[in-house]
Amino acid sequence: MNLNLEGKVALVTGGAKGIGAAIVRSFANEGASVSIVDRNPQVANELIQDIAGEKDQVFCIPTELMDEDACQNAVEQTIQKKGRIDFLIHNAGTNDGVDLKAKPSDFFESLRKNLLHVFSLTHFALAELEKNRGSIINIGSKVAETGQGGTSGYAASKGAMNALTREWALDLADRGIRVNSVIPAEVMTPMYKRWLDSLKNPEKTLHSIEQNIPFENRMTSANEIADAVVFLASNRSAHTTGQIFHPDGGYVHLDRSYGKVEID
Repeated sequence: MNLNLEGKVALVTGGAKGIGAAIVRSFANEGASVSIVDRNPQVANELIQDIAGEKDQVFCIPTELMDEDACQNAVEQTIQKKGRIDFLIHNAGTNDGVDLKAKPSDFFESLRKNLLHVFSLTHFALAELEKNRGSIINIGSKVAETGQGGTSGYAASKGAMNALTREWALDLADRGIRVNSVIPAEVMTPMYKRWLDSLKNPEKTLHSIEQNIPFENRMTSANEIADAVVFLASNRSAHTTGQIFHPDGGYVHLDRSYGKVEID
């Protein structure tokens, strides 16, 4: 499907690897330009060379997202380089394991790491998104809806992103800006694979997880998440806003009696 994204510009946080890299590829494949806002420019540049698209179609703005001024700079540099921003994709985040045993200051730092840049970048990009009748996609996590245990900071941040999706969808509707969330569940990324490899029996654990995914008993691919993001950003979803999407093979909404994960 032609999503008519030629000439459009997407800003993707955490776009150097994992789901973020898949989102960058999907936008580029549809003809959009992509600003990768990431603290890992070397990894991002490897991705850019691999995509090998039109010169300057994909570029990286090295950014420490916990720095408000750096967020403003990322928006301004993207506009300076490409003249516009149409899509703001909040993908960056880390499941940092800050739990109830952590100090309150660690919890607040987790919120700062995972949430505050979502507000900052939206604030600084707002005029541009309004001018272009753009869209915002928040990349959440199943953790905000199912819980996980041992990750209070991350769960709170992702829960807040779901709340902001609904709040901003209403707040920005009269300005022509759509806001939606995409919620990954069990997605095979480099980070996920590192966790599996740290276990005594990763193959047994992976099989157990896959058996709890109703549709086809398999992990969701990063490309499947990315394509959902790009479709929702495009005008093919022109009347869709305030929605929280789960491209997860039915995992989040399954009856918990369906099965049990065995981590070994």
